[in-house]
Amino acid sequence: MKRLRNWLLFSIVVLIWSSNWPVMKVGLSYVDPWSFIYHRFLLSTTALSLLLFILKRRIPVDKRELVRLFILGLITSIGITSTSLGLVYEKSGVSAILTYTQPLFVFCMAIPFLGEKMSIGRVLGVLIGFLGVMVLSTRGDSFIDSLDFPVFLLVAGAFLWATAIIYYKKFLSHIDPTVANIFQLGVGVILLTPVIALKGLAFPPSLNYIPVILYTSICAQGVALTLWVLLLREEEATVLSSSSFMVPVAAFIFGWLILGETVEPKVLFGSALILAGVYMVNKV
Repeated sequence: MKRLRNWLLFSIVVLIWSSNWPVMKVGLSYVDPWSFIYHRFLLSTTALSLLLFILKRRIPVDKRELVRLFILGLITSIGITSTSLGLVYEKSGVSAILTYTQPLFVFCMAIPFLGEKMSIGRVLGVLIGFLGVMVLSTRGDSFIDSLDFPVFLLVAGAFLWATAIIYYKKFLSHIDPTVANIFQLGVGVILLTPVIALKGLAFPPSLNYIPVILYTSICAQGVALTLWVLLLREEEATVLSSSSFMVPVAAFIFGWLILGETVEPKVLFGSALILAGVYMVNKV
């Protein structure tokens, strides 16, 4: 019964996160990226704070746990910011694929830090997956000259997300998911406040922006990320993160439906390599 519940929750996460990629792309067309990211952090933190109050969840008072929660928030908020900035210059479907190289990083870190087993098939999967990243990371004929900075931002975001998964699983899996997520997002508000003070906070006059920012903030960052942390507490890190390969596949479909995005042959090839690599890492 618990297993069925977790799969249902995971399906909800996949649906929200995959549809969120084109929605974020729409949101970024209304406002500058720094304001958009700050709106997301601020709204999701506010919503989770209200939920924390209603559910009467307690924040830990132990100094060591508070420091660890702050570090988790630091890793996550920088990763989300890096991913969002990369999305500005890249298609939503490609951005999703690159972000979901995260399972490959999780596998690499889960072996030394969580004691998970290594196999030849999984190592081969990691190599194939990173080959796919390199295919998507280049523009033009010369590999060195054509490395794409937005792709670097997206892959960096994936690495930091994987780091946050390993860190939470090793040190904070006993913490309530709502509490952990408030720290993940609340630290983002703290970090970006000086940036916003320098650049200024913009809010577009269009009413169409409101449902977009509410969906990507409360649903994607508030609800779905909290469910993800809950699932991470109960499932193996490698299995859960690798199963999330369904998100970028569905994101391609939503990108086509919502934004009319087309898929180039090179993107299909690179994406196929990444998904094949993720599958091999996840296969027992």
